[in-house]
Amino acid sequence: MYAKTTLENGIRVVTENIPGMRSIAIGVMVDTGLRDEPEDKQGIAHMAEHLIFQGTSSRNSQQIARMMDEAGGQMGGFTSRDYTMYTATVLDDYRTYALDLLGDILLNSLFLEVDLEREKDTIIREIAATLDYPNQLTDAMLKAHVWQGHYLGRLITGTPESVQSITREDLIYFVHSRYLPDRIIITAAGNLEHDEFVAQVRDAFWRLIGAGPTVAGTGPAHQSGIALENRQVSQLYFALGLEARPYAHADRYALHVFNKALGDGISSRLYRRIRDEVGLVYHIDSEYHAYRDAGLLVIEGSTSPELFGQVLERTLGELQSIMSGTDPITDEEIWKAKMQVRAQHLIASENTHTRMGRLATQEFYFGDSISPEEILGEIESIDGDTLRHVSQQLLMNACHNPAIAIIGPDAEALCSAGDTAGLLNIFCKN
Repeated sequence: MYAKTTLENGIRVVTENIPGMRSIAIGVMVDTGLRDEPEDKQGIAHMAEHLIFQGTSSRNSQQIARMMDEAGGQMGGFTSRDYTMYTATVLDDYRTYALDLLGDILLNSLFLEVDLEREKDTIIREIAATLDYPNQLTDAMLKAHVWQGHYLGRLITGTPESVQSITREDLIYFVHSRYLPDRIIITAAGNLEHDEFVAQVRDAFWRLIGAGPTVAGTGPAHQSGIALENRQVSQLYFALGLEARPYAHADRYALHVFNKALGDGISSRLYRRIRDEVGLVYHIDSEYHAYRDAGLLVIEGSTSPELFGQVLERTLGELQSIMSGTDPITDEEIWKAKMQVRAQHLIASENTHTRMGRLATQEFYFGDSISPEEILGEIESIDGDTLRHVSQQLLMNACHNPAIAIIGPDAEALCSAGDTAGLLNIFCKN
């Protein structure tokens, strides 16, 4: 059962009672992320998320960790491009205990200088570790190129230079000006009673007052072109980006189904025709990345450098045939994709952490809850005409500004010879 209450100080509390559960998953979502970061302090939202677990006025980091271990639970946090999230999953007996701890770290963290300097080193190593994973790096390169000059194109971690520049005063100002009641959503799913949980949230967060500044958000201009990096790796890695819809757009369900049919899974069109039938790649897939102000459908994969031209030609050929209608997504492919999306939604729903996360993201992006019945109904209502219209519109937009990121040995030679740029131009002219 879904319920929502707004506290006197402005914090929104959203819960779902799930009968038969002994666990409860709790989330504190803060409406702050890359959008709020000063240009010269990139990564400060991520740094704050790291430091918040390093000690409060009453508990040090070891005591915080021990408290969660003793409760038999899990506690953590992450920073996305749109928001910052803190979570705890515990037995229902410990929900007051977990809320007290979450309230303590969000209201009373000290951000000590010694902890800041240690976390700087940790995050800089985290940034460096990305270089060991070319598939992650191509994704970062693609977003930086496509959304250059916009906050969505930045690294969540920041750069080594921006991380080093962050001071304790910067952190304290950032948290005190952004971690405010009107920007906080607290959600919980599992064995709970809503009014009782609201009272416990009020006890843990009553001292939090004030309102954060409004930051106007605008969608980025989608930039076309090619981003390259020469690297001595055995495979060539690529990420092709197609401009898509933001998270809350009405086409979101159709985009998820189209993505599933196109490249998400081993029975998808790209995997079947480029990997299974002709063996040109070991890995190829697609993902729909959606944010508050923009979206991107990413086709990424890896292959031998000498085969990349054929892989790109076939990939663009598949997109061209869908867009032109010569080989559209079939009714059978649509049915299969809908069944997969439906099944994945239902299977994930058996996890309290997932249910809690859905409450938070739905409140964040829509200001309300979307029932499972409505979600499944929207998925089921997608027919061939709807999907073909959405996919053709997506691909026609992509023709005006195709973008690709490539990492591999002699990557620059691919473009100096005109191969990659030529294929992209052919795709657009057709």
